[in-house]
Amino acid sequence: QVQLVESGGGLVQAGGSLRLSCAASGISPGTFSITLMNWYRQTLGKQRELVATISSSSYTTYADSVKGRFTISRDVAKNTVYLQMNSLKPEDTAVYYCNARLLGTDSWGQGTQVTVSS
Repeated sequence: QVQLVESGGGLVQAGGSLRLSCAASGISPGTFSITLMNWYRQTLGKQRELVATISSSSYTTYADSVKGRFTISRDVAKNTVYLQMNSLKPEDTAVYYCNARLLGTDSWGQGTQVTVSS
């Protein structure tokens, strides 16, 4: 089982930036490099929303709401995936979750709160 720990959330003013990190353990760097990694977010009373994905070939996809502002990346040497968030908006406020999908099995982190003030 992959263990995931997110960090980097916090309070930021609109227009600001944050970088979220997701450290994976219980997995070798080689396996981590081929694991589909996702960032999701969730606000109270709403369904969890897929924000960004990075594939084993480093192909990335983004929700329309964050395209051009967010960037997902992976550091295999550190077993870590990042979400660089720029030009933040109040509607980006949510708990952000890291997800790993390997061989049909999902692993989740505990989430990190991002709050964007207007």
